[in-house]
Amino acid sequence: MVSLNSHPAGRHFLQIPGPTNVPDSVLRAIDYPTIDHRGPEFAQLGLKVLADIKPVFQTRQPVIIYPASGTGAWEAALVNTLSAGDAVLMVETGHFASLWKKLAERLGLKPEFIAGDWRSGVNAQAIHARLTADTQHRIKAVAVVHNETSTGVTSNIAAVRKAIDAAGHPALLLVDTISSLGSIDYRHDEWGVDVTIAGSQKGLMLPPGLSFNAVSAKALEASKTAGLPRAYWAWDEIIAANASGYWPTTPSTNLLYGLATALDQLLAEGMHNVFARHDRHAEATRCAVRAWGLEILCTNPAEYSSALTAVLMPLDAHGKSHDADAFRRRVLERFNMSLGTGLGKLGGRVFRIGHLGDFNDLSLLGTLGGVEMGLQAAGVPHKKGGVQAAIDYLAQAATPKAALKAA
Repeated sequence: MVSLNSHPAGRHFLQIPGPTNVPDSVLRAIDYPTIDHRGPEFAQLGLKVLADIKPVFQTRQPVIIYPASGTGAWEAALVNTLSAGDAVLMVETGHFASLWKKLAERLGLKPEFIAGDWRSGVNAQAIHARLTADTQHRIKAVAVVHNETSTGVTSNIAAVRKAIDAAGHPALLLVDTISSLGSIDYRHDEWGVDVTIAGSQKGLMLPPGLSFNAVSAKALEASKTAGLPRAYWAWDEIIAANASGYWPTTPSTNLLYGLATALDQLLAEGMHNVFARHDRHAEATRCAVRAWGLEILCTNPAEYSSALTAVLMPLDAHGKSHDADAFRRRVLERFNMSLGTGLGKLGGRVFRIGHLGDFNDLSLLGTLGGVEMGLQAAGVPHKKGGVQAAIDYLAQAATPKAALKAA
């Protein structure tokens, strides 16, 4: 059993879908001496990260960086654009969509939740139908999750934008990309997103502690009349200070060092190669899951996530699910590997394999090897050969040369 007072041989495999493994280069950057956040050296750092983060969002619009978790960025997106009592159309894609809805309620907003089965993404047709029926334009925003971390389902944001436009509705489009930014192709400008929410601890390969709002011109205009109270989260003061590389409050200097290094790494690899690498590792994981005879939680292959795979536990002879948490404990004890737990209504029924961030073929095969050995050790019914199925796929789906060179 892994003990907090012992140090098992080898490295811990952190294969939850975030926080992800932090590259050594990023850790070393975070370790730099802290500098004066009002001095000229910091201004150079600030201007660099504010410029380099834009290609990751695929935007030319401002990206605001907060010393906060992704939850802070959720709140910032809402309080900068909306007023008390405003209706917000949201979609129940999973645990995190549900948490965002609760946060909206606590802020005094009126979220309307389109029900979902936690196995599918956003239904753009349902959004179109609801907005078409909203002839008085009471709904002020549509807020959806791009990649639902609890389920391994990725929604089609371009289709959501088209649905809003087809309904002729002026609602803002707010999108959570906390577990997809830097891992799955995402296009803030092209898809007409008004506020994109992100966090540092997943595809950006940093520890938790930074969050982001990428904002459109329409969102900035809405912020001028939004009535919800805001001080720390207010965009206007931050954008004004950012123009010269500074923040109006104390920034997370050392995390910004790490962000600069992480962005250098992503941009050197090329975002198209980053996305291709994640796509490849995700499909190899699904090959393994299928070979084990287990079921992927996401039901629509077009919505499979390239950041993580949620796996349903098989049923026993009495029709009861094998305990996913008991399986995860066995994997941690025997192999020093952490897998993602089932969240909310999926508790005990699924485990989640994170395959995002600073990740390569050997990292994936070690992860899948731990899962396969864990299934056997925990007595979970499965077929053998999952790791070999992944190897076979990886061998024929060659890594792009540019990505291999960067790795």
